[in-house]
Amino acid sequence: MSDDPESAPKPSNPIDLIGHDAAEKTFLESWNAGRMPHAWLITGPRGIGKASLAYRIARFVLSQGAEDAGDSLFGDALPPVTPETLAIAADHPVSTRIGAGGHADLRVLEPGMLHPDTGKPTQQIVVSQVRKAVRFTGLTSAEEGWRIVLVDPADELNPNAQNAILKVLEEPPAMVLFLLVSNAPGRLLPTIRSRCRRLALNALDTDTVVDLLSRYQPAMDPADRLALATLTEGSIGDAIALAESGGLDLYRAMLRLLDGLDNPDIQGIHALGDTVARAGQGAAAFATLRRLIARWLGQLVLSGARQQDAPEVVPGEAQIAARLRARASLEQWIEVWEKVVRLLDQADRANLDRKHTVVSAFLTLAAVLKPGPGQAR
Repeated sequence: MSDDPESAPKPSNPIDLIGHDAAEKTFLESWNAGRMPHAWLITGPRGIGKASLAYRIARFVLSQGAEDAGDSLFGDALPPVTPETLAIAADHPVSTRIGAGGHADLRVLEPGMLHPDTGKPTQQIVVSQVRKAVRFTGLTSAEEGWRIVLVDPADELNPNAQNAILKVLEEPPAMVLFLLVSNAPGRLLPTIRSRCRRLALNALDTDTVVDLLSRYQPAMDPADRLALATLTEGSIGDAIALAESGGLDLYRAMLRLLDGLDNPDIQGIHALGDTVARAGQGAAAFATLRRLIARWLGQLVLSGARQQDAPEVVPGEAQIAARLRARASLEQWIEVWEKVVRLLDQADRANLDRKHTVVSAFLTLAAVLKPGPGQAR
């Protein structure tokens, strides 16, 4: 393998979709049988390839165009074509147009799009954007084939937008396909979920994530690749994001501080707070740290309830967790987990000082280890 890293591909560009053969087979079976649902809900953990599968389906469907109309130029019936893969070549005209964001029969709804009225990016997918896409579904196909609306992620449809898309799902136009990507389908209206065929994707196995990291991060230490694969629990998207943002260093710094909660390293806690309070990348670092703390505390509670250690990301982690679990009851750890996660979430919503929030979170964790009146340490 070359030492030059490959760029992690965007979902809208052709890639080899790894680990989701069953989902691809399910879609192809419906296509080849001529029983295509008008809407598919693609679900599973974040960063495992759901959006990549959605774009792969879109490229496949739009590449068919009017090709399978069934007759030759001379009026003779052509034998039916039974595709065995959704793969479309990177240099296919459909692939290049979708990659450039310019295919006339595809509309993509995603956060960050410009609001049709204000011209400003939106944090969610709003109703005016959905209505614009719905109007598109009523138009004639530019290439005499399918029209596709791809929503990524559908979880970010606000309530009015969900109701707007529900109306068109209830009476879908002919030759229109909806592809809804969802990390948390429970956030969607039950009526939306009931009108979609679900494609449930599983997390990638550890070996697959390690292999992909070796492709995209060839200079990374093999032990770090394994640590990231374990930490992200089968999400190559999260693994790449953590690799690029220094998330593994944040995780190790977090563990060092957790290991010393009996006698909190105030200087180290403040240093970590400074890291996530810096201008520029600080906000991203804080978001990463917030997720890492919530994950670790959640696993601490779950492993205590199951009486089974979680997989180690770095050596010695299980010993830290076991020692902390022994210092407080499961009920106390559940309480402090909820308190710390709430504190970290409030910092984002209320735009609180990130450093102060990190310091408060670790002091809250340290407080659970302090003996109450009459208790021995």
